[in-house]
Amino acid sequence: MRTFRRRKIEERIFKVLMLASTVVVTASLLVIVGTIVVKSLPALRLSMLVQTPKGGYYLGKEGGILNAIAGSLYLASGATLLAVLLSLPVVLYLNLYTRKSSVLAMFTRFSLDVLWGIPSIVYGAFGFIVMMTLGLRASLLAGIITVGLLEIPIMARAMDEVIRLVPPALKDASDSLGATKLETALKVVVKQALPGILTAVLIAFGRGIGDAASVLFTAGFTDSLPGSLLQPAATLPLAIFFQLGTPFPEVQQRAYASAAVLTLIILVISLVSRVLIKRFTRHTIK
Repeated sequence: MRTFRRRKIEERIFKVLMLASTVVVTASLLVIVGTIVVKSLPALRLSMLVQTPKGGYYLGKEGGILNAIAGSLYLASGATLLAVLLSLPVVLYLNLYTRKSSVLAMFTRFSLDVLWGIPSIVYGAFGFIVMMTLGLRASLLAGIITVGLLEIPIMARAMDEVIRLVPPALKDASDSLGATKLETALKVVVKQALPGILTAVLIAFGRGIGDAASVLFTAGFTDSLPGSLLQPAATLPLAIFFQLGTPFPEVQQRAYASAAVLTLIILVISLVSRVLIKRFTRHTIK
């Protein structure tokens, strides 16, 4: 009887703790988003979204953040594409062509974990050193490569965990039907793990579009739209940083408006991912 009562008390305590944690997380999100929205309302205008900065923009005059919006989307999209092209083959090789206990597989996963934990400013410094060595200037291409390197460990480890959950029976059935390793990887494993793979891609995209440190020295900053991969590109995180650094209240309000736009982009990506994941989950075996 005492044991039963103790278990009931423990259950209630942990239930209260879980509820409190949920309330804290939800309240934190609402406070952050609410603060950004309230502070951004005075400056959030359609003209701000469709114009590039004009002369004196950082002094409170006319202009917008179209350069930063376009630059962020270009950079994050290019970096995510690069990360997918490099991460997916590595993950498929680890799960289909090597043994789980092999030294190569364990060392690769350990290396990805270490790379995941490296601060983004270190990636930025590494990209800057490479640029200086090769004689390159700050450009959209340099930013894409640097952010792509930042996204690779995040994407690869997330994909790896998802693909490891694919039932071995599916792989064995594919092999028994005479399929090659490559056919099994692309037509069975990838299709079965597609919802999780898509989630990994979007997580990495969100990290890439919101990172400032890795592009500070590599992508540069410009008030115009990038005309090629070899030109500098503005990003929303850096636009927020530069606008908050001014002493003009009007420009600081624009920084919060830029933050609201960045938050909205990530929110839209999250909603789209939910729809796509729900759609692709229909074709998976549970």
